[in-house]
Amino acid sequence: QLQASGGGLVPPGGSLRLSCTASGRTFSGYTVGWFRQAPGKEREFATAIRWSDNKKLYAESVKGRFTISRDYAENTVYLQMNNLKPEDTAVYFCAVAPRSLILSTIRAPHEYDYWGQGTQVTVSS
Repeated sequence: QLQASGGGLVPPGGSLRLSCTASGRTFSGYTVGWFRQAPGKEREFATAIRWSDNKKLYAESVKGRFTISRDYAENTVYLQMNNLKPEDTAVYFCAVAPRSLILSTIRAPHEYDYWGQGTQVTVSS
């Protein structure tokens, strides 16, 4: 079971760190992605990391502001979000594919088999 946490309300320019943990399993050999869904919009890819080689990929909309990272000891994937903008407001989901996805498919939601419940991020003054 995936658990995403760390969301909240921040002003524009603020920061948040989201966490994704898995109970009863490790992320070894997996791909962990963060997706987001704003009201009335489709779910979109934000970033992902391949546990095996630490390869990371970012959507253009978050590149330079968001950083995905892994912690072996904690079996946790973090999403550090800086310089947040109102358009970052969404429910953020972590998702897991039980394999190392190739870069041409890593953005596709259907490649991920397990999804967390989502955590709300609101950027507003």
